Amino acid sequence: MEHAIQAVKPVPEGEVTFEEFLAWGDEDTHAEWVQGKVIPRMPVSVQHQEINSFLHMLVGSWVNFHRSGRTFHPPLLIRLTLPDGMLVAREPDLIVVLNEHLDRLKEQYLDGAPDLVVEIVSPSQRARDRGEKFCEYEAAGVPEYWIIDPDRQHAEFAQLDEHGIYQVVFSGSKGVYHSKVLNGFWLQVEWLWQRPPLWEIFKAWGLV
Repeated sequence: MEHAIQAVKPVPEGEVTFEEFLAWGDEDTHAEWVQGKVIPRMPVSVQHQEINSFLHMLVGSWVNFHRSGRTFHPPLLIRLTLPDGMLVAREPDLIVVLNEHLDRLKEQYLDGAPDLVVEIVSPSQRARDRGEKFCEYEAAGVPEYWIIDPDRQHAEFAQLDEHGIYQVVFSGSKGVYHSKVLNGFWLQVEWLWQRPPLWEIFKAWGLV
């Protein structure tokens, strides 16, 4: 029996509107929309996927336990409005939306800044995640931004200060990071590389 092969959808050329971008994509599409251009996201490594799954379970479990909001992973888009009026649509590796901002959720995307964004960088994307996206998330008012670099086993955690400027409050491969957005949440950074059983972390948090 022959199996149908789904044709690869060509990326639109030139500039498209955000509505055209949404109409072009589907549930299996991984792409971002920046300055009217469609930017496909490349497949990630196994290590990237393992850390992403671990963080989604870890952060998601905390948020669910405290009933403080919702967590999402790709391919959910976030549409951000920058101070100059420019719109961009990014697809972070993990976002947290607290209860007070759930009204920002639309049918296909989050319209506005999440409360927390996590990007797991690959060697080819370090400059974009630490530069272009760092500036966009800061300008759009994302309160907390985590940058996880698996290849270097290094993590940076930035929080907006009272002037709306990101301050990197923790940077390193080991140690304890305390979230500002997730009240009471703390992370042993080594967990990102070691990925211990979740029940051990829940015990450390005092949840079990």
